[in-house]
Amino acid sequence: MDVESANKSIVIGGVSVSPGEEKLLKIGIDRLPTGTLIDIPVYVFNARKPGPTVLIQAGLHGDEINGIEIVRRMLEEKSLNVISGAIIAVPILNIFGFIHFSRDVPDGKDVNRSFPGTKSGSMASRIAFHYVTEIMHQIDVAIDLHTGGGQRHNYPQIRFTQEDERSAHLAKIFNAPISFPSKLIRGSFRNAAFKMGKPTIVYEAGESMRFDDYSIQKGIEGIGNILQYLKMISKNESNLHTENTTVQLNDRRWLRAPTAGMFVPKVINGGEIHKGQELGLVSDTYAKKTKKIKAPFDGHLICINHQAVVNQGDALFHVGSVVNNKS
Repeated sequence: MDVESANKSIVIGGVSVSPGEEKLLKIGIDRLPTGTLIDIPVYVFNARKPGPTVLIQAGLHGDEINGIEIVRRMLEEKSLNVISGAIIAVPILNIFGFIHFSRDVPDGKDVNRSFPGTKSGSMASRIAFHYVTEIMHQIDVAIDLHTGGGQRHNYPQIRFTQEDERSAHLAKIFNAPISFPSKLIRGSFRNAAFKMGKPTIVYEAGESMRFDDYSIQKGIEGIGNILQYLKMISKNESNLHTENTTVQLNDRRWLRAPTAGMFVPKVINGGEIHKGQELGLVSDTYAKKTKKIKAPFDGHLICINHQAVVNQGDALFHVGSVVNNKS
């Protein structure tokens, strides 16, 4: 990736972070009805030596706390003190959602469907607008940390943009247990970044409002792999797994509840599955009627819905077949 011959200052909210400096900055967004100011905390680590600028962000959805914990631990362990380039670390993008234990902002809108936003729009649109104008134009690479929805546990996985070879390569370097291309969604951060020419990968792991230490550790390792690849940290500064072990999937699909009832999974998330294998069952509460859910193909299980009582049509398992690299 092309970088300038000399490192540059990072300017956010009118405050400059010069080469060799690190600062905690804040982007003012709005106020609570009580008048309390709400702002987005932004950590900037700017090395003297030139290199790329990497954005590491979490909490785009306020209830997705595994990503928030990944950034917090890396800040605590001083893993983001780079020797070249710059890191912009945002532990919680959606402060409103975080304090309300919610995916969205108080008006019900999703910030991750509101990019690039407008200066005078809804709260979600204004958050997106400030983020684009203050941060996104200054970065070279973005790592967006997410968690599965309520009751849905995502096995650690990286999603990248099929049309962007650079993001596909970064996904391989990140080396999550699972990776696959994902379509761009209108109004999403990744879509806005793609239009700006900023390669972006999305790490999805764990379940909303629940810590999953394996997911957190894999996220920390993956970020370390990226930073080492970009020569932003020393090899001995991170506990990395450089041997590529990621399993790339295609032909993903959700398997849904065939009827309402009690859902009993029979498999472990992240494991291999085989065509025709019983993955789980849905039974009525009197054990009179039971329907089995079977694997449609050989592949891997990447998400399980932990909701015990389900309705017909609820998404229960997310599965994908494995890319044949020899073809």
